[in-house]
Amino acid sequence: MSNNSKINEIYEKIKNLEEDLKNEYEKNKQKFYFDNKFNKKFQFDKEYIKEYKSKVINSFKYLWRERISIILTIPVIWSVLIPAFLLDIFVSLYQAVCFPIYRIPKVNRKEYIIIDRYNLFYLNKIQQINCLYCEYFNGLMGYVREVAGRTEQYWCPIKHANKTKDTHSRYNKFFDYGDAKSFQEEIDTVREDFDDVKK
Repeated sequence: MSNNSKINEIYEKIKNLEEDLKNEYEKNKQKFYFDNKFNKKFQFDKEYIKEYKSKVINSFKYLWRERISIILTIPVIWSVLIPAFLLDIFVSLYQAVCFPIYRIPKVNRKEYIIIDRYNLFYLNKIQQINCLYCEYFNGLMGYVREVAGRTEQYWCPIKHANKTKDTHSRYNKFFDYGDAKSFQEEIDTVREDFDDVKK
């Protein structure tokens, strides 16, 4: 693959900044709770719970203050879960069958679909259900994207000619659009370049 040191340098800076951002998120948590290492659950301060649990808006009042047009969209929102569940099943089945054959490391679904916000004490039942939906659905999209990205790296690792809005985690390993020489000479190397995600 053609070596573009400037692109690689920028990519490394981005990855380092992403790690810094994750570390800052972790530090931020300390303002609200501490991590109980024994049972691996996040514990909130009792006084903190008492103060904000008392301010939770009743589920009925929460719905009552919404516009009727918003309430009428609820069946539409939840209907999306049907294809989402099917997608989850088929993508998991696909990588279970195909990734070992391609020698691609499997994506750990648990690293993407994280269900932990739905039972927060400062949410009412409606908000908890909404959180459960969102954390599952957005986690699923991240999981599917990573499976698709690894698949793309194996079968067609070529960058787009047009500028993209966003890229997946494997994109930096792809060949430049139009770089026929590198593609033909180094495709096998790129197809096997998963060292960074091997456990």
